[in-house]
Amino acid sequence: MENKMFCYQCQETAGCTGCTKFGVCGKSPDLARMQDLLIYVTKGLSAVTTALRAEGVSIPAETNHYVTINLFTTITNANFNDEIFYERVFETLNIKNDLLNKVTNKEGLPEAALWTATSREELDAKSTKVGILATKNEDIRSLRELITYGLKGLAAYMKHANELSYDSEEINAFMQKAFASTLNDELTIDELVALTLETGKVGVDGMALLDSANTGTYGNPEITKVNIGVGTRPGILISGHDLKDMEQLLEQTKDSGVDVYTHSEMLPAHYYPAFKKYSHFVGNYGNAWWKQKEEFESFNGPILMTTNCVVPPAASYKDRLFTTGATGIAGCTHIEKDENGHKDFSEIIELAKTCQPPVEIEKGEIIGGFAHNQVFALADKVVDAVKSGAIRKFFVMAGCDGRQKARNYYTDFAKALPKDTVIMTAGCAKYKYNKLELGDINGIPRVLDAGQCNDSYSLALIALKLKEAFELTDINELPLAFNIAWYEQKAVIVLLSLLYLGVKNIHLGPTLPAFLSPNVANVLVENFGIAGIGTVEDDIKLFLE
Repeated sequence: MENKMFCYQCQETAGCTGCTKFGVCGKSPDLARMQDLLIYVTKGLSAVTTALRAEGVSIPAETNHYVTINLFTTITNANFNDEIFYERVFETLNIKNDLLNKVTNKEGLPEAALWTATSREELDAKSTKVGILATKNEDIRSLRELITYGLKGLAAYMKHANELSYDSEEINAFMQKAFASTLNDELTIDELVALTLETGKVGVDGMALLDSANTGTYGNPEITKVNIGVGTRPGILISGHDLKDMEQLLEQTKDSGVDVYTHSEMLPAHYYPAFKKYSHFVGNYGNAWWKQKEEFESFNGPILMTTNCVVPPAASYKDRLFTTGATGIAGCTHIEKDENGHKDFSEIIELAKTCQPPVEIEKGEIIGGFAHNQVFALADKVVDAVKSGAIRKFFVMAGCDGRQKARNYYTDFAKALPKDTVIMTAGCAKYKYNKLELGDINGIPRVLDAGQCNDSYSLALIALKLKEAFELTDINELPLAFNIAWYEQKAVIVLLSLLYLGVKNIHLGPTLPAFLSPNVANVLVENFGIAGIGTVEDDIKLFLE
């Protein structure tokens, strides 16, 4: 039977081969096809901007940011609103067509750069022809998708940096050139592999830019104990990753009688000094993104989704769910920013005042804030602990959480690690073990949480700092192992960035990506030692050899 759709960009894709009837994430075949079309026309726009740059024409920042948000919007669990994608396809075609008129030499431009449409019928017809499977060669397809997913992850980080007025023409130009290159049928396997690694290099640059944006705006994260209980006042729950939205919400809720709680990947907002002045910034509620249906229900108040990791909501709280930025749910109120970048959250605040306080689902505190600046301050203490034998090994367990029971491996792995080992983490994978009582080593917690998924950059900097402290020539000589959980495309750019930095023998789970063809997987295994996961006992034995 012919596929109704085809998508395999996330770890939970059906059968670890691809969703063909309906997305495990919740997207319909129609939505999947329209996302495919948005990717296609954005590749066309990127081909045009690349051609213009070659002719010495500057590309407006608004166009760069439009490419970025298009990529971000198609990330797993970001936007489930069909109408948004129809609108964005038409808008992208209009932008592309205007720029296309400025290209002096159109010879050699791909079909995607020249194609246009004026009706939904034309969009629907085209969307059936431009999906992932339009690339027939399995290995070429695999590498094109690997590059595309890396660019999607990079786009997410660029979007956050852009919101804080940080930008890079070099990164924008590379993203668009690389994206357009996935249309080039003349590129060889070797050339696509090289482009994949270059995507990792620019991924490091993108994460560095976002790190500068976040720390330059809100200060360097500090070691912080975060309350996981609740107060007695009504609350607003903010989820996702966008710290600019966090700032505006906290400022607008001052003296309102409403408390603000973080959820999932917004937890690290508590680590930034700029947010500590808000007395109504109460704590973190709940766990990783995949538990949101039950946790949003019990929270009672409104929820603001700032980025991806939204699950199509239950009817019982759908009227309390608000979206902004790249996110969207049909039937939920979407909050846009004005020409000055301001977002009006008054509707959310007024609704919160009518709601009951959150139901308490747990008590206590969790500790985090171990980003690179904070760990550098502890460097001598850490080095001494390693030299004395108090710390035998560090385990980088960054990445994503998810629904599959196989992910309990990471909880069991953390529990089974010897007490002379330390976990370094970033991203929502932390929720598999950040509430365990794992203790400390000479005052150093055994779980060092650097922050959000993009703060995996901090973990790389820490590793490089340790390499310097121990006077090593190779990062792989450190007492450091990588056991990473992945789910969506931001994890892909983190992985490619680690490969560019020379990190080898990364274990990736709970399954290897479905979009890696056997031949491409072999390249990663042979050149970088990429491996899957086994049993907890076998893997710990392997890592500690």
